[in-house]
Amino acid sequence: MPITLSPFLIRLMPWLFVWVWSTGFLVAKLGKSYAEPFTLLSYRFALALVVLWMIIKMVNGSWPSTWRLALHCMLVGVLIHGVYLGGIFQAISLGMPAGLSAMVIGLQPLTMALFAGLMLGEQVTKRQWLGLVMGLVGLYLVLGEQFSIDPQTIFEGFSGWSPALVGASLLAIAFGTLYQKKYCQGVDLLSSIWLQYAAALVLTISVAFAFETRVVDWQWQFIVSLSWQVLALSIGAILLLMMMIRHGAAAKVGSLFYLVPPVVAIQAWFLFGEALGIQGLLGIVLIAAGVAQAMWPSRH
Repeated sequence: MPITLSPFLIRLMPWLFVWVWSTGFLVAKLGKSYAEPFTLLSYRFALALVVLWMIIKMVNGSWPSTWRLALHCMLVGVLIHGVYLGGIFQAISLGMPAGLSAMVIGLQPLTMALFAGLMLGEQVTKRQWLGLVMGLVGLYLVLGEQFSIDPQTIFEGFSGWSPALVGASLLAIAFGTLYQKKYCQGVDLLSSIWLQYAAALVLTISVAFAFETRVVDWQWQFIVSLSWQVLALSIGAILLLMMMIRHGAAAKVGSLFYLVPPVVAIQAWFLFGEALGIQGLLGIVLIAAGVAQAMWPSRH
């Protein structure tokens, strides 16, 4: 069943998405102490499948008309849920600082802009390129204030696999998002996301059984974290992302990811008292200006 949105909701979606997506870093920090990465993701995807199935039944959602379309959706799921989230969670569990991993993922808008030209034939204007670069500089100002990056010590304290895992996550989310826009058009959003999680669950369960103990410490903190990850992130945020991809150019949607790290920094300052100085504030302003530059409608 197609979802019809009012102009107001279309304008509201990016800001709601940025906030919800940013909370993923905070709840992951809360939940990672209670379960191994792929075990946690397996529970998350399995519960999301149950909730989505009930929603699809309630709204009489439709399924892809061909197996080819279904397989396209499942490949998207492996990329943007299994590989992207799995890579980040595993890298952080191996000791990589969340801020450093965020700096790598911060390259996503530029990566998406490059892929959009190759895969979708979207023309990225000079104005959009300027906005994307402004956002990248602002991102590094925000994170550079909180994380001292010394080339001689950058890899101390965590596995050398971590950068490779985060790099794979970056490519997976960029390529998977554009692949969804190109090959999954016309598929009901809810059923598309269900198929995505089904495929991602196969991947995460396989890794969990192969390399993890699958032990979970069912404390209330873990239950709260898991519940938010399922309802707000796995369903709410992903549904927002898929709708935005359908309603806007991929390069413009990709630029929104620049806003996530500074929003995380602001929430961490408010919730945990983490410092946010002049450099960070300047970075946030530059990011906001860059996103506005990239997303503002072009005038001909």
